[in-house]
Amino acid sequence: MSDAPRPIRIPRRPATEGRGLVACQHWEAAEAGAAVLRRGGNAMDAAVTTAVALSVVEPWLSGLGGGGFLLHAGPDGAIEALDFNVRAPGAADPADYPLAEGTGGDLFDWPSVEGDRNIEGPLSICVPGAVAGLSAALERHGTIAWADALAPAAELAERGLHVDWFAELAVASERAALERQGTTFVLDASRRRPHPEDPTAQLLPMPRKAALLRDLAERGARDFYAGRTAAALRADLAAVGSRISGADLAGYAPRWVEPAAAPYRDRVVHTMPGLSGGPTLLDALGRLEGQDLAGMDEPEAAAAQAVAVRAAYEARLEAMGHAGRGGECTTHVSAIDGEGAMVSLTNTILSRFGSKVVAPSLGLLLNNGMMWFDPRPGRPNSVAGGARPLANMAPVIATLDGRPDIAVGAAGGRRIFPAILSLLSAMIDRGLSPEDAFHAPRIDASTSSILVDRRAAPGTAEAVARHHPIQITDETVHPVQFAIPSMVRAGRDGPNVGMVHPPSPWSAVAVA
Repeated sequence: MSDAPRPIRIPRRPATEGRGLVACQHWEAAEAGAAVLRRGGNAMDAAVTTAVALSVVEPWLSGLGGGGFLLHAGPDGAIEALDFNVRAPGAADPADYPLAEGTGGDLFDWPSVEGDRNIEGPLSICVPGAVAGLSAALERHGTIAWADALAPAAELAERGLHVDWFAELAVASERAALERQGTTFVLDASRRRPHPEDPTAQLLPMPRKAALLRDLAERGARDFYAGRTAAALRADLAAVGSRISGADLAGYAPRWVEPAAAPYRDRVVHTMPGLSGGPTLLDALGRLEGQDLAGMDEPEAAAAQAVAVRAAYEARLEAMGHAGRGGECTTHVSAIDGEGAMVSLTNTILSRFGSKVVAPSLGLLLNNGMMWFDPRPGRPNSVAGGARPLANMAPVIATLDGRPDIAVGAAGGRRIFPAILSLLSAMIDRGLSPEDAFHAPRIDASTSSILVDRRAAPGTAEAVARHHPIQITDETVHPVQFAIPSMVRAGRDGPNVGMVHPPSPWSAVAVA
């Protein structure tokens, strides 16, 4: 019998069809969004409701203490982008992040900072943008009230976090850091109670989070930045030594911007401009545009993708700065309604459990956005007061004949845009369905050694290795190797289709 490693078998997950769909990384949040569609809401109503619910059901990935990007496409194909990402405090000081002795950065690694203070703890926290961004998105393109979008999340928080083996894995992976920062709400088993419907799980009520959501529903989103909630947050931050001030909170505003866009074959790919993963994604697609990927075999097509992604990443780091260590956890929502409007929304608190700091009076887990800055002075993405960091998120809406066709995005730090490129190429170049594209083996060229899925077609590793060092790996539940995408696609001659990451035990597409 051979001792060679065997590929891990990933169960086949069928695509979901329906008129209105919400695809994301947690079934309860997806259902909250789909319920809004069933009551007559639109894609933006569903996406915002889902994003807020995600802050409760998987709080270590995203939340009101973080930020993100979104794209909205109307049924007519008009697309807008919203930047609600985090910002550095106005008093952010490069001197707060001294480099650790004896370390240095290369193309794909930051230099270490003493005490990892840019990665965890109070000095890693940036000004959150999620509350302002989600509210602005709903006001511009939604039909339901802000309070109605928050209500499902508040109910879930009162009921409690669903703690099963997967949640236990998320907590265990960061237990030491959580204990260092005194964040014990997820560690205290005595606060849990039996789950009435699942004997394999428990519920962890989150009363302070529920109260925060109900307060924001009553007082409005602005209260988070210049009201009683803001005052409580300022006091909590000051008590732990954060540099975020009242002026930082009061001065925060999301920005509606023109999407970055470029043609790819018969589609136009729209994504976030500026300090995101979007321009790098378009760069890589542009490097593939002149190549006949449809006429290549799978190994050669994979090698072409690897070369394009690596070259785009090198250009990104040279011109825009490095985008972090790749440890972001993030979450993504893709939604489509019965009229054909689409939303692609990515939200994050960056690392798993963000800064590991909770604002105690609010039950609010806070981001570690300072991780996105280069701690070295004089770099394109160095630490600066009030600056916007270079993020990896790259929500996408692709149009066909001017109409919304694909909404896709992913979680997974710097692995995000390579995963999106792989899926777009699989469907556009090779004609795969969303289901087949999501099950196809991938590569990831965002690190110094290119990751090749062990399930890839024979010859793939050899073809990629002709250009760059490789590492053969397996797609697993943990650690995630190739990012976690979620997608909806318009049905031109049939129902709309949704698809989520097959290995993820919590991800789901909910039907309106």
